[in-house]
Amino acid sequence: METDDAAPIRSGVEGLDYVLRGGYAKFRSHLVEGRPGSGKTTLGLQFLIEGAARGERCLYITLSESKRELLSVAQRHGWDLHGIEILELVPPELSLDPSQLQTLVHSSELELGETVQAALAEIGRLKPDRVVFDSLSEIRLLSQGSLRYRRQVLALKSFFLLNHATVLLLDDLTAEHDDLNLHSISHAVIRMEQLMPVYGGERRRLRVIKMRGVQIRGGFHDFVIRPGGVTVFPRLVAAEHENEENGSPALSGNRIDALLGGGLDRGTSTLLMGPSGVGKSTVACSYCHAALERGERVLVLLFDETKRIFLARAASIGMDLDRFLGNGMLVLEQINPAEVSPGELSTRIQIAVEKLDARIVVIDSLTGYLNAMSEEQHLVLQMHEILTYLNQKGVVTILLLASHGLIGQMAAPVDMTYLCDAIMLLRFFENGGRIRRAISVVKKRVGPHEDTIREFGIGSDGITVGEPLARFRGILTGVPFFEGQPSDLLDEKVP
Repeated sequence: METDDAAPIRSGVEGLDYVLRGGYAKFRSHLVEGRPGSGKTTLGLQFLIEGAARGERCLYITLSESKRELLSVAQRHGWDLHGIEILELVPPELSLDPSQLQTLVHSSELELGETVQAALAEIGRLKPDRVVFDSLSEIRLLSQGSLRYRRQVLALKSFFLLNHATVLLLDDLTAEHDDLNLHSISHAVIRMEQLMPVYGGERRRLRVIKMRGVQIRGGFHDFVIRPGGVTVFPRLVAAEHENEENGSPALSGNRIDALLGGGLDRGTSTLLMGPSGVGKSTVACSYCHAALERGERVLVLLFDETKRIFLARAASIGMDLDRFLGNGMLVLEQINPAEVSPGELSTRIQIAVEKLDARIVVIDSLTGYLNAMSEEQHLVLQMHEILTYLNQKGVVTILLLASHGLIGQMAAPVDMTYLCDAIMLLRFFENGGRIRRAISVVKKRVGPHEDTIREFGIGSDGITVGEPLARFRGILTGVPFFEGQPSDLLDEKVP
């Protein structure tokens, strides 16, 4: 018994064990606090279901929800609570049994004593391995004082410890202010929060405030409650992942590779910047198609368009991606920024890289990703971790960022240039009454690159790159001045 004292045991919640460095501490009491609706009950039920699946004796003590309500919650999640004892405690003054009503004296001393004694008697009879106590707010109300409340919880904690039970104490923080009395006496404290943005679905996150003897993974971790229970998305820390060997550069098969000095190096990130419609997605698609033809798996995260449009556009320029989507080589995910948290998004990327072995990751676009974040500063910090992680895994990352405006002076909604290893700039320019496109590589950390500005076109045969626009001035500013001859440009014939 002493050898596994405080040893980690599984929580039954996907992702939470990683945050807790293995799970809850055995034979210890853990405080799980959060406002109503944050997910405490669901977390507690998953803890007991995990124990029942392992043949452990499990007990749910409820003072706030009825057994009928708990069974309804389990049914909606598709759970079977077989093997889990549910003790429903109703204070005497709330009972409909006339013999339990106190008509002359409402003694809080008697109410608290009866409630706690009933719980202790059931624990002594069942000798459970796992216990969920829901909730401490009822004990707080019956105690009618912080000192008596603290002493009562200390007594409960000592009783649980003597009976070798691992306990989750749920607290809904219904006091006027957050009660920190229990933090000092609890082995671990987990805070669950529910946030409501101005637009979109609610966001949930949790933080492990303390856990004795364990170097927890700190900070906020996003989580969701969906059919099947709570799923936690641990915050990505790139330093915890080892470097992998890179390999030969990724090629697109067209002259853009020459601009980059021989393609995109493994373990680097490339930013494609330009106005909407200039061809950023098409350039990224050319690298995806070439990688798929080589037998590499590709992940594409779409924020700004649907899967159908993405596949149709690729097919219109001679890139058939449907067959790769069918055999699982192309993982195409459409992301709704209003519904998907940043933590869930980074977890999806990790799964694609580590479990599916994706070698190219495309985020189309950062403008949509920015909308998923509450503040610009948080986007830059999280993208730093994601890019560092992908670089260490030897993945080629392609980021798309739409500039404000179409022609003339442009500005990016967020500065990501210092995070990326290579930057490719795409621009519209006008000549002879026609809208044309220009492409150039303005930065590359690894190896040499071409410093020319070239015209490029998009047609049914794919991407065509022309000669350097040597007779133009001011293309990158969006206000070019032409000093050459029409023959210097691509296909002057108007269709």
